[in-house]
Amino acid sequence: MHICLSDGWGGLEMYPSRIIPELVAQGWGVHGLALEGSKVASCMAEAGVEPLTVRSRGRALTSIRRLLAYLRTHDIRLLHCHKSSDLRLAALAATLRPGIKVVFTDHMGVTRPKKDLYHRWAYGRVSRVLSISEATRKRNIKAFPLPASRIQRLYLGIDPHHFAPHLDAAERRALRTSLGIPSGSVTLGVAGRLTPGKGQKVFVEAMVEVIREHPELHAHGVIIGGLSAEEGSREDYVAELQTLVREQGLAEHITFTGFRRDLARLFEILDVVCVPSRNEAFGLTVIEAMAAGKAVIGSASGAIPELIDAHSGRLADPQSAHHWATGMTELAGSVSLRERLGDEARARVSAHFLLSSHVQGLINVYAEVLAE
Repeated sequence: MHICLSDGWGGLEMYPSRIIPELVAQGWGVHGLALEGSKVASCMAEAGVEPLTVRSRGRALTSIRRLLAYLRTHDIRLLHCHKSSDLRLAALAATLRPGIKVVFTDHMGVTRPKKDLYHRWAYGRVSRVLSISEATRKRNIKAFPLPASRIQRLYLGIDPHHFAPHLDAAERRALRTSLGIPSGSVTLGVAGRLTPGKGQKVFVEAMVEVIREHPELHAHGVIIGGLSAEEGSREDYVAELQTLVREQGLAEHITFTGFRRDLARLFEILDVVCVPSRNEAFGLTVIEAMAAGKAVIGSASGAIPELIDAHSGRLADPQSAHHWATGMTELAGSVSLRERLGDEARARVSAHFLLSSHVQGLINVYAEVLAE
């Protein structure tokens, strides 16, 4: 059973609905537990699993008998949690029903030690922590009250075919026009929730330098992501970005697309993809853009340096707009360099970050844990 009691929507919340069909295809019986009315619940249903739902995280704990009865009825022997706050429920279930195994994927990257009495109890019921990058695993080893042998790196993965080009030249032109991107411009984009940690402000500041210092490049910025709290963004931060763009006179040079479901297609009209996040636990957008054959600039922090090497992209200091502008100028000015980096990036994803490899690794963990 995959447990995700979150009412938000991001990479963590998307994971269960992405992975459930893959596990079902491999013959696993999969169940879900989610908050009633949440997007996680609806996406689990769309993925083919009608989840057990609860009204709140607190209600999940007080109705533990209902969960235990469900586990018995469906012979569920493994609980896979995706939020650290959900571990209290899984640990309680494992305490009350010995034999239940618990796996926890740390999607966020722990930021403080968790070795107090409560966490020793909760993590003591966890058979395996899955860290989605080596950077995250190192933090987990320091923070969690577990031996290193129970903390395992398992990179996320994607199906690269989803990000292969689908649009013809006329469709690409039409899409660019619909977004107000001038013909002949070099497009540099950033995708993700509009929050300070995702680094869009550094992107805008770097665009200011690129446009003013190198007008011959005809650079145009594209900021992809929802503009409201309901879409996962910080509205005060969105307003700050829009004000910065206006004050710098860049309203005609930077497009805010709002929330989009066609990110794979938007990659087709971008020449350079920037991921200026300050501390990504993995960086799914990075490998998605790489799979699309894009030249990518990522932050030289968090897990992103594990994804990009010198042959497949560029790294930049997430605190330095000038450093970003330097990398953006280099790539915007060379079609051949962008193509070479894009080809290497696509090959790197196929070698290291396939969804099929992730699923097989996950199945291996499940089998090992159930056999212990």
